[in-house]
Amino acid sequence: MSTDEVPVPGSAAIDAALRGLRDTLAVDGYELVWSREQGDRIGIRVVAGPDACADCLVPPELMRSIVDSELDATPYGVGSITLPPKSQATG
Repeated sequence: MSTDEVPVPGSAAIDAALRGLRDTLAVDGYELVWSREQGDRIGIRVVAGPDACADCLVPPELMRSIVDSELDATPYGVGSITLPPKSQATG
């Protein structure tokens, strides 16, 4: 879900596009948070929960590719990606 306080145009489409990835990450103990960046870019932040699986998270380059694929049906693309250090995941 967007971290923005003000509704972002297209936020429903972005939420829908990222729902499957968000659900997959949640199974492994992560939360996916997005925010609107400059232009048509979406910032992605993945936050490790207390029982996050350290071996389940893909490298940033692969995560960028996955998110870009998920956003294909929207006019948005990936801007920044922030992943937790593996040391934050305990599982």
